[in-house]
Amino acid sequence: MNEIRTPKIAVDRITCGADYIQSLRGRGLTVWLFGEKVEEPVDHPIIRPSINALARTYDLAVEHPELASVVSPFTGERVSRFLHVCTSAPDLVAQNKMQRRLGQLTGTCFQRCVGMDAFNALYSVTFEIDEQRQTSYHTRLKSFLTDMHRGNFVVGGAMTDVKGDRGKAPHEQTDPDLFVRIVRRSKDGVWIRGAKAHQTGCINSHWMLVMPTMRLGPKDRDWAVVGAVPVDAPGITYIYGRQSCDTRAMEGGSIDPGNVMYGGQEAMVIFDDVFIPNELIFMDGETDYAAMLVQRFTAYHRRSYVCKSGVGDVLIGAAAAIAEMNGADAASHVKDKLVEMTHLNETIYGTGIAASHQGFATKSGAYLADDMLANVCKHHVTKLPYDLGRIAQDLAGGLVATLPSEQDFRHPEIGELLKKYLAGRSTFSTEERMRMLRLIENMTLGRNAVGYLTESMHGAGSPQAQRIEIGRAMQLEYKKRLAKALAGVAPELSAEEVVEEMSGYFGRVFPPAEPLS
Repeated sequence: MNEIRTPKIAVDRITCGADYIQSLRGRGLTVWLFGEKVEEPVDHPIIRPSINALARTYDLAVEHPELASVVSPFTGERVSRFLHVCTSAPDLVAQNKMQRRLGQLTGTCFQRCVGMDAFNALYSVTFEIDEQRQTSYHTRLKSFLTDMHRGNFVVGGAMTDVKGDRGKAPHEQTDPDLFVRIVRRSKDGVWIRGAKAHQTGCINSHWMLVMPTMRLGPKDRDWAVVGAVPVDAPGITYIYGRQSCDTRAMEGGSIDPGNVMYGGQEAMVIFDDVFIPNELIFMDGETDYAAMLVQRFTAYHRRSYVCKSGVGDVLIGAAAAIAEMNGADAASHVKDKLVEMTHLNETIYGTGIAASHQGFATKSGAYLADDMLANVCKHHVTKLPYDLGRIAQDLAGGLVATLPSEQDFRHPEIGELLKKYLAGRSTFSTEERMRMLRLIENMTLGRNAVGYLTESMHGAGSPQAQRIEIGRAMQLEYKKRLAKALAGVAPELSAEEVVEEMSGYFGRVFPPAEPLS
């Protein structure tokens, strides 16, 4: 008989960043990087900055508990807000404010949003499956979350399958493993096989929630599986993803990496007959609920991209600082460009937090972000960070891409030449100017451009995915009736009558009025 496997975690409960880093040691994960197995990911110079970024989520909860922690409804103890199921619109808003702050503090992806958004979506979906099918998924999920709260652990989300032929459903693929699926069953649980791509922070998590990546049909039952898996479960292999300029972290300097302390993480996760016990299965064959799960997850996750506004704050600051170091900060066009960067950045934040403010209750009591505004937020994110990056590079000048190496700068012979000829405004040292240039490079060309630019394009769905959802929710017939009433094309309709025909998105914009007391 297979029992629920407890992952190997070096601490019983995590309270701060140091505890978290200690909790990752000695787990024996199978991690490949540069064709070699990584003995201890915590100590690898390329991996460690991503661990530091996630550790910052714990330290922020210690420094500002009202912002980054909550009292658990399951245990009564304070836990990370990243483990919280939102039960009000202010809960959703608080997540966004925490995300922006962490973007400001790290300048990168802090890797906990996917898991947070995954179990928030699962909370309502499992409730509704149980209601219709008399299953016990919701009870299991609450039990799992209770365990996560006891340890204050990191839960990652694993949704994106490798997909194979995009024109075929999972059951139609030449190789059925191109979508994660159940390959074997027993009375105690199931075994899964397949791979998940672009998995943010997977090696830095303690558990993963494995979920389907798309709507499924009746023939895709074996692919309609959701379950919790310990990150160190037997049968899991991690292949670490390359990032631009990642080997600079192995050179020993502190200038050329651009952001020596913090970085992001993506890896491919391969499941080779990994066991999930019944107690940790939250969907098994309910294909008609896969689309609901994906849509609710994306409603949460697309508005979670307000984190990019926090990273944008750092880039705007770097652009302003390099203009000052270059002696160009008084120029009117420089000021105008910084205003434009701020306008773009606050557009991301404004649409994301509006999606949270306009959140609404599901049957389970969990609050779901407004899907229209969440998709508008993410669609902005597929474009606007690139515009911010372009302006930052404009203000930085050509040195952002041609700056000599830190080794040259430290060299006893040529270093003095670089100090002389790379000088800017005299109130700043050459090294300070170099560091600011490297930070801009890091965020727009280098390692953290992965999370700020490319992941902004493709994470939580590429641009067309948001356009499809916006199209589904835009209520054109309703809007046409409004126009016809005012234009006299349909004189039997008055504008006053039409505005009462509210549902969907506009039902949330104009909710029924509370009765007067």
